[in-house]
Amino acid sequence: MMDQARSAFSNLFGGAPLSYTRFSLARQVDGDNSHVEMKLAVDEEENVDNNMSSNHTSVTKPKRFNGSFCYAIIAVIIFFLIGFMIGYLGYCKRAEPKAGCERPADRESPETEETEPPETEEYFPETPSRLFWTDLKAMLSERLTATEFTSTIKWLNGNSYVPREAGSQKDDSLAFLIENRFREFKLSKVWHDEHFVKIQVKGSNAQNSVTTVNGSGEMLSVVENPVGYVAYSKATTVTGQLVHANFGTKKDFEDLRTPVNGSLVIVRAGKIPFAEKVANAESLNATGVLIYMDQTKFPIVDAELPLFGHAHLGTGDPYTPGFPSFNHTQFPPSQSSGLPKIPVQTISRAGAEKLFENMEGECPSSWKTDSSCRLVSSGNGNVKLMVNNVLKEIRIFNVFGVLKGFEDPDRYVVIGAQRDAWGPGAAKSSVGTALLLELARIFSDMVLKGGFKPSRSVVFASWSAGDFGAIGATEWLEGYLSSLHLKAFTYINLDKAVLGTENFKVSASPLLYSLIEKTMQEVKHPITGLSLYRDSNWINKVEKLSFDNAAFPFLAYSGIPAVSFCFCEDKDYPYLGTTMDTYEVLNQHVPQLSKMARAAAEVAGQLIIKLTYDVELNLNYEMYNDKILSFVKDVNQFRADIKELGLNLQWLYSARGDFFRATSRLTTDYKNAERANRFVMREINDRIMKVEYHFLSPYVSPRESPFRHIFWGSGSHTLSALLEHLKLRQKNSGAFNETLLRNQLALATWTIQGAANALSGDIWDIDNEF
Repeated sequence: MMDQARSAFSNLFGGAPLSYTRFSLARQVDGDNSHVEMKLAVDEEENVDNNMSSNHTSVTKPKRFNGSFCYAIIAVIIFFLIGFMIGYLGYCKRAEPKAGCERPADRESPETEETEPPETEEYFPETPSRLFWTDLKAMLSERLTATEFTSTIKWLNGNSYVPREAGSQKDDSLAFLIENRFREFKLSKVWHDEHFVKIQVKGSNAQNSVTTVNGSGEMLSVVENPVGYVAYSKATTVTGQLVHANFGTKKDFEDLRTPVNGSLVIVRAGKIPFAEKVANAESLNATGVLIYMDQTKFPIVDAELPLFGHAHLGTGDPYTPGFPSFNHTQFPPSQSSGLPKIPVQTISRAGAEKLFENMEGECPSSWKTDSSCRLVSSGNGNVKLMVNNVLKEIRIFNVFGVLKGFEDPDRYVVIGAQRDAWGPGAAKSSVGTALLLELARIFSDMVLKGGFKPSRSVVFASWSAGDFGAIGATEWLEGYLSSLHLKAFTYINLDKAVLGTENFKVSASPLLYSLIEKTMQEVKHPITGLSLYRDSNWINKVEKLSFDNAAFPFLAYSGIPAVSFCFCEDKDYPYLGTTMDTYEVLNQHVPQLSKMARAAAEVAGQLIIKLTYDVELNLNYEMYNDKILSFVKDVNQFRADIKELGLNLQWLYSARGDFFRATSRLTTDYKNAERANRFVMREINDRIMKVEYHFLSPYVSPRESPFRHIFWGSGSHTLSALLEHLKLRQKNSGAFNETLLRNQLALATWTIQGAANALSGDIWDIDNEF
């Protein structure tokens, strides 16, 4: 009957094509008159309204019919409708009660019987097929309100004065406790990976030391035998004049009047990671680096407080660069180029003040530091630095739990937190791990009992060896480099999410800016009651992810959009990497700690829902148009220099234009797509997922230059390196390398062009104008 009805419809229209938005009914020459062909709009310059308007005008005007034929048409239509209703009612009667056939639950009669659900882990209660955003937000908020985060933080912190260094028994025990918790939450799958990595610890046979010596090398006094240390320092002894270089940034070294060549350097903690301070000093031929916390930036009562950090300018195990440290991996004798070639050591503030007694020249007032600060050693007051750190091979565990999606389970958002800590690690790792556990429990409960059915999966990850440079996270990425960029579409970092109450700061990929802004508008500050979105200029204040942030390798190494955020103050939290990073100190430093943790969980929770629930992937790929345009404008300032070299920027302009057209085409395809067609939406989402990945330079080795992202990575292939090289031609033409610049400009252009080509879709969809 249905075939007859379709045939009648086809005959009625005489095979004339009927255009209706994105679909057309077309008669086939082989006699099959029922073929339905779906066509996406092909004109990327037109919007949805224009498409519908043009399609409407293309409908062929039907011919006039005589009266008897009209009666025949009406009869066929009535016959078709009656048959359809009989079939539909018969289906509903035979089938199990479904949402489309039965009445809404809130209108059921009191006589309706309720049946108990089967008590199995795989059971999901019958719920409405689709929940609204307001329902999901309320569901999340209700469960967060009922959660006491401080009790979980306190439980994780355990004995506040016992560290849980990566690979220690305490770290391993906590890993298995978290794994058991994930199983208790009834996550879809729980597992762990183990890695064998090398970390650096203090030697047991000889202490690290800082002493003052005279011109003959005879010791004058012992300044300190530090308790803290800097991992991956070169183990050696050096002696020389001591020069203060403020925070150790590139600008700080440029502003120094005293050269650091052949001298030791003392710098303040903060502003940039330890590894960058050391790399900057090493580039100017300093022989060693001392790092301390000054009273002005870190107002700590205890002047003897030890400090810990690492000096690897990179992430992951520096002795397996570019490949994973699984047990089956054959380890070649290689090491990361980011390892320092000079010794580095932290000292207490009291130790620094002892050194200043033998130095002269007051520090500039612009530094805004302690009055005791001095610039350079006086007379024969040289400093001797001895570092005796040793390498240690350890086994670490990364623990995972996944809530599988209902539509695209092989697409997932990863949310993770560091578990280890050199000291007690309350703010550094316990808060993030507590958020991770509670979010895993809450989202599992929302799925099992609340009717939340995410389209895509959520992976909860607990990393180890984060204190040594995001080793756990990076080794996992290296282990699955070939597939993760095709599966994982966002990483949410929970490390150090609560360090204060005053500000809400974000570091993220531009693809996530729009989503973050919507979340900031939704979430209220737990103390002020105001929306987190209080500055429309917040995007311009987003800071670049640092090497110390676990989100950095996801973005710069794997090309996965990543976000890291924190509730914090203008000043750095003074106890990170110290033995005073305890629960008691954190609770005293952050008023209403549980409420602040709840707000952080709400930010992460809303991001998870918006990324996994909607049919479309909420990544704003058009934001990179602004980034590319900004880069082109910066390069354009050097057009005279480029012209002198016989080059031009036309190809760069063309690549930028192609990327803009590719994003416009994708937006048009998205607007014209049928949301109910999962195959079309998946294809569009896959194109969006690849945007970040295609900004990884394909022209450098992931082993030699692991952070290949041209915007956020490091190395000569990055856009920032190209601009710095152009500036060098004006500052110091002797150091300028024309061949390098030609390579940089060519490869940057073709990386952008390649990203545009990939975004366009299939090879035949590319606007081949280059």
